[in-house]
Amino acid sequence: MEQPKYQVRARHTATTLTVYQAYPPGIGRPAARDNRFPAAWKRDRMTWIKPSFLWMMYRCGWGTKEGQETVLAVEISRDGFAWALRNACLSHYEPGLHADRAAWRQQLRHSPARVQWDPERDPQLRPLPHRSLQLGLSGEAAARYADEWLVAVTDVTPLAREIHALVRSGDAAAADRLLPVEPPYPAGDGLLDHLMP
Repeated sequence: MEQPKYQVRARHTATTLTVYQAYPPGIGRPAARDNRFPAAWKRDRMTWIKPSFLWMMYRCGWGTKEGQETVLAVEISRDGFAWALRNACLSHYEPGLHADRAAWRQQLRHSPARVQWDPERDPQLRPLPHRSLQLGLSGEAAARYADEWLVAVTDVTPLAREIHALVRSGDAAAADRLLPVEPPYPAGDGLLDHLMP
């Protein structure tokens, strides 16, 4: 069945949603061990979270890129995710959504979160026709992410390596069986209306 071009797909429960990030071991390992980000995690920088496991694999090269060797599954509250979306701005100007470029720039300046939609990836990391949500958090949003929304942090680097090895060996069926299941996320109440190009 054809996927909608813009749709949030994510592992989720009734109260949580899982996003992915990749960090150097000095940040990723303590975060997974202590279930919170260590002091070395920079609160003053924008942090990008990704509900798509395969888009994260594309971004971090299956955990092989320098500074992205530790892949984390970060479970956050759905309430927090909804807050971020409600307070987000698209990362690019979109005619029809924004009155003009100046209005978009002003909204971007004052928004603690930003959204971009990038092509989803298949297990070979080739682009697909539908898009995957990336959510950038800064300022108040980054602080809430680390201090309020975070429920659990799991190091999924071994899983990434196992799936990557299966993909490289040509065992697509076995790789698919290990991939996290990411059904459509029920973003109701017009939560994405201001973020849909």
